[in-house]
Amino acid sequence: MGARTGIGLLIAILSLGLTAFAPQSVSDYRLASGDKVRIDVFGEAALGGEFVIDANGRIALPLIGEVQAAGLTGAQLQGAVAQALSQGYLNQPRVTAQVLTYRPIYILGEVNRPGEYPYLPDLTVLNAVATAQGFTYRANTRRVFVRRAGSQVEEAQPLTADARVSPGDTLRIGERYF
Repeated sequence: MGARTGIGLLIAILSLGLTAFAPQSVSDYRLASGDKVRIDVFGEAALGGEFVIDANGRIALPLIGEVQAAGLTGAQLQGAVAQALSQGYLNQPRVTAQVLTYRPIYILGEVNRPGEYPYLPDLTVLNAVATAQGFTYRANTRRVFVRRAGSQVEEAQPLTADARVSPGDTLRIGERYF
């Protein structure tokens, strides 16, 4: 593949990422170790802040201590923090929780810049490859190997425009055989 073809492919991938995919709701996203969240307690700035979910799936909050966060959605975390604060600390606390940064993704194999990249909502495999500065000339552009976060199994999947990436996934682009 020549330089022009590679650049054309990269532009096509980027334009697909900008126009072809409808936004996917992240409200059902389950938190896990490595995610960074922001907790705000209305009227009590000292009780909020930015927290990274630790390896045990917990965040340590001022006054109430550790709260289980892994496995919860943002709304469920809000409820858990509000419930903990209402146990003798505040009357009817109003809490918000939002994900600031997700677990990173990893892109390996036949891409120009393999490595660790930040996850963004609605990320597709093609967008991730574009982030890694595109395919090498040896890349198999018909399939991708995906290992989902927490899994030891790598699955071969067709490389389609709507193939989604999740936080913590490892993508490997294989070499094509002539």
